[in-house]
Amino acid sequence: MTPRRGFSFAKSRGKGSCFPVLGFILLCVLAPVVFFLARGLYAADLDYIADVPRKQVSKWREWQALQDLKSLLSEEVLNVIVSSTNDLGPFSLDNFRKNLSASWRVVGLETTNSTHEVWKNNLKQPTHVRQEKPKMKDGRSSDGLPLWTDSPARETRRHLIERRREKRAAELVKEDNVVTVKLENAAIERSKSVESAVLGKYSIWRKEIENENGDSTVRLMRDQIIMAKVYLSIAKMKNKVELYQELIFRLKESQRALGDTVSDADLHHSAHGKIKAMGQILSKARELLYDCKLVTGKLRAMLQTADDQVRSLKKQSTFLSQLAAKTIPNGIHCLSMRLTIDYYLLPPEKKMFPQSENLENPSLYHYALFSDNVLAASVVVNSTITNAKDPSKHVFHIVTDKLNFGAMNMWFLLNPPGKATIHVENVDEFKWLNSSYCPVLRQLESSTMKEYYFKAGHPNTLSFGASNLKYRNPKYLSMLNHLRFYLPQVYPKLDKILFLDDDIVVQKDLTGLWDVDLNGKVNGAVETCGQSFHRFDKYLNFSNPHIARNFDPNACGWAYGMNIFDLKEWKKKDITGIYHKWQNMNEDRVLWKLGTLPPGLITFYGLTHPLDKSWHVLGLGYNPSVDRSEIDNAAVVHYNGNMKPWLEIAMTKYRSYWIKYVKYSHPYLRTCKLNE
Repeated sequence: MTPRRGFSFAKSRGKGSCFPVLGFILLCVLAPVVFFLARGLYAADLDYIADVPRKQVSKWREWQALQDLKSLLSEEVLNVIVSSTNDLGPFSLDNFRKNLSASWRVVGLETTNSTHEVWKNNLKQPTHVRQEKPKMKDGRSSDGLPLWTDSPARETRRHLIERRREKRAAELVKEDNVVTVKLENAAIERSKSVESAVLGKYSIWRKEIENENGDSTVRLMRDQIIMAKVYLSIAKMKNKVELYQELIFRLKESQRALGDTVSDADLHHSAHGKIKAMGQILSKARELLYDCKLVTGKLRAMLQTADDQVRSLKKQSTFLSQLAAKTIPNGIHCLSMRLTIDYYLLPPEKKMFPQSENLENPSLYHYALFSDNVLAASVVVNSTITNAKDPSKHVFHIVTDKLNFGAMNMWFLLNPPGKATIHVENVDEFKWLNSSYCPVLRQLESSTMKEYYFKAGHPNTLSFGASNLKYRNPKYLSMLNHLRFYLPQVYPKLDKILFLDDDIVVQKDLTGLWDVDLNGKVNGAVETCGQSFHRFDKYLNFSNPHIARNFDPNACGWAYGMNIFDLKEWKKKDITGIYHKWQNMNEDRVLWKLGTLPPGLITFYGLTHPLDKSWHVLGLGYNPSVDRSEIDNAAVVHYNGNMKPWLEIAMTKYRSYWIKYVKYSHPYLRTCKLNE
């Protein structure tokens, strides 16, 4: 565009002007001269640069690269890089290049021929030749450049970083320990709320769990025996007589070698030879007899048979455990009989207890104990008096049946509870307690109840196959178990009374219970409900409209065994009348099964004041994982469950709390061979 504008301008000035033409010719001549002169000067500069030693060029380029890095990175980042490379020597661009990926490049740094030549020379050096270290003098390298050294500030910074890392690591370890402890504590708390029905079915501490490969030989022999039985049946079916005989011989041999052994350590050294022989015959049987359908069918039949056997054994075990729990041991039966004989040989004047004037004194501490077990009742009284601050203010009202009345009197006549007052009564002498007044007595006399108890095994009975053995407990036939609903009738002159079961042990003074404000409630008891169990729906039939309409299925249950009752409020609210109403409605056992806790929950619904849990700890008769600290801090420990402390099936770990209140040196106990 510029030449055209100049040309047109020249035209406009007139044809006689020649200055523009001369200027154009001069430019064409001078431009090449200037170009070649500049090229010569540039070549001279390149020759000068080529004369500079190659190492200095590379040093200069490294310096240039570092300047570029400084322009890109902050001073704080560069300080961290420098301090982290102190142990590796001065920072070098070569090291930086080696650590870079092959796809990276330094922006702004051109690669010249001289640089390529330096790298080529380095690559041509043999890798096995050991390069000499540059000599250093006065803090400088052999190239005369200053070395990078640690400054005091960098050294201090590195030590601070190391200490900070160690401190952080210690904090993390401590946090892990705290988290572990919290998880363990949470697991312990959750385990306390596990329903007792599933306790004891599985334990991770079983011997066979200790080692995954433990007792592998025993398991192998059992597997071989199972397969031998399968092939034995098939061999008989296919008329393989010789193989049948060999299998019988090896099967009996393995069974004798195994016996009742449960661990490899108990096996005889010859067992391995028998395993090998059995393996050979099984291999032979597999070749001759194996049929997938036949083997599967035989195994399925064996599994079904084993399942039937397990169910049968479970029923037997349940029956025997219930029988053991409800049967009186020989020693206690002997004790009761000997005491009864000696009691009725006493003259009438020696059968009376002293301090009978205290029996109706409402200012004293009164206890109600209903039991037919002399030894158990003695432990309750002995433990209560031993831990009482002032035994003279305690009064024990014991009610038993006709069979044990003489024995109970004789025991406490021979072993009076110190300064405390005691009185023994016979429930059969309560004339007001009859079938016309008490619904339970009327129901116990009915034909359906007799059938339930005494003909439960007959296939024609209504209760066949539907009732739990634990509800066929003989104690449900005794009025001693139901007398707790008639306390104001038994003790009409008293205002408050503490009810105790005969399977408890008192460990602290209980007088503080009389000072507990029940807030207008009738019953003071420890609640037993956890997260999802021991609530009303566990004991009552909420499919029945009467139960569903009147009660909350999630209401918290409470424990019988140690209960403080306000007898004045009892009379005002007619608790016994409420009990009679619901007991009459349950004549066909459609609201709850047998027992006293379900009707107790119904009768005292909304009328129970929760006591502190330290007053009463339960589970020593069925739960092997009760916290030891809870037991030691409890005022009363309760052996509720089948494993009572006076039975052989009792848990050994809990018996010590009970036996320390038993006088095993007593002549009657020695005579009846009752010992620890």
